[in-house]
Order: sequence, then C-alpha cells, then structure tokens
Amino acid sequence: MKMENILIEKQDNIAVITINRPTKLNALNKATIQELHDGFKALNEDKLVKAILITGSGEKAFVAGADISEFANFSVEEGEKLAAQGQELLFDFVQNLSTPVIAAVNGFALGGGLELAMACHFRVASTNAKMGLPEVTLGVIPGYGGTQRLAQLVGKGRAMELIMTAGMIDAETAKNYGLVNHVVVQEELLDFTKGIASKIANNSSVAIAKAIEAINANFEDGTNGYEVEIKNFGLSFGTEDFKEGTSAFLEKEKQFFRGNKLHHENYTLIFKVLALK
Repeated sequence: MKMENILIEKQDNIAVITINRPTKLNALNKATIQELHDGFKALNEDKLVKAILITGSGEKAFVAGADISEFANFSVEEGEKLAAQGQELLFDFVQNLSTPVIAAVNGFALGGGLELAMACHFRVASTNAKMGLPEVTLGVIPGYGGTQRLAQLVGKGRAMELIMTAGMIDAETAKNYGLVNHVVVQEELLDFTKGIASKIANNSSVAIAKAIEAINANFEDGTNGYEVEIKNFGLSFGTEDFKEGTSAFLEKEKQFFRGNKLHHENYTLIFKVLALK
C-alpha cells in the first residue's frame, strides 16, 4: 500500500501510524484523511495486529488542524458534505474500529487534530502537548465530531468554554479534565504507549472488540448500552477465546489468545484474589 502522508510500522502485534507532514505540522487534508482510512482499515483486517497507535511526525505537532486552504471558499452545501464525509471516512470509523486505537499526542493537537485524538479509544500525551478547538476564530465550528466528543469527555460546561474561547489547554489540564489518560515526557511517549498496547495485546481481541462496541453504544442516540452489553456478553460465550480462556483459568494454566500469552503476573494475581474468597 503506497502512502504519501502517513507511515505504518508493525512490531509484536502492535502497529504505529505516523502522520508524516512535518512541514504542515501534520495538518489533515483530504489525501491524508483517505490514507488514514485506508491504513486503519488494512490494520483492522490484519489478524496479527492487536492494537494501533497513532502519532505525528516530529516533536511539534500531533496534528495542528485541518488544511484550511482546501475549504476556504466552500459553499454551505460543500461545507456540510465535507463534515459528513470526513466523519464517516475517518473519525466515526476510528471510534468504532474493533481494534483498539490509542492516540500518542506528541505536541499540538488542534482542531481536526484534537478531533482525531478524541475519536481514538483513549489518549496519552507528552508534557509539551497543547490541545484545543480554535475553529470559532475562523467563523466556523468543529465539524469532525468535536462538539460532541469533547462534551462527552470533559463535560458540557468545559466543552462550551473551550470551544467558545478557542482556548488551548496543556497536557496536565487535559489529564485533570479526563481528556487524556496519562502524561509523560516526549522522549518516553511512544514506549510508554506501546507498553499499554502490549497489555491490551495479551488479552482476547474478540472480547475487546465486543467491549468497544458496548462502551460506544452508551453514547449513541436511541441505543440502550445495557442491552448491547447483555447481547455481547452472551455472544462471548460462543467464542473460541472464551472456551480457551475459561479452560486455562480453571486449570490454572498460562493462557494464549491467537498466539498471544496472557500477562502472567496479572493471571497469577487473579488466582490469588480468588483464593481469598
């Protein structure tokens, strides 16, 4: 797969997508959005890939925003189409991907960049990261899900303030708000995030995919998340991973899911806890 704007690396069941437009601070244009869609789709179909990391090239930016030059002269209809297509092609696509996606936010994540990070299943930021949705300074609003996901993650009041002031927050504030899970120095960002991805990769990919679907269901209008959870819980009982996992647990053996060993320390801890009951 030939890519001009992104790089893809795979190692030990973990894939890393790097948005590679450093001269544009990794800004999202149509071509990059399409490449990201194609990259995520291919990795999601690769059964050996258990987790995906996404980051930006260089030390300044994750994604500094959208490429404004592409839509500066758009009409009302063209603007609506841009948002609809972008959300379907990339942002909603990432949110609903069955393979876990972690954003490693290595600098500025503004506008479409923050919207992309928020579409990921969770986020880790470097200490120099800055995040915000400055669209109102251009006379427009976030169009790639930003008004919805920011409010879901940090609450309505904070989302209102951040969007209306077009302000930026630093990584520690983002962590306090619940926008990112962890903050580490930039030099350790990828290794730290890969460490989390490795823990994910040790578990059942089938079960994780069902968990992602159930969690997302809570935020879908007209969908009862509890009902989706019940359904997916039941469906889990029909999977090979369930049979393999429960058999190994009952026999106190090490576990493998499609060639991946369950984290032995965690597994031993589970037995110790159950022994106390």
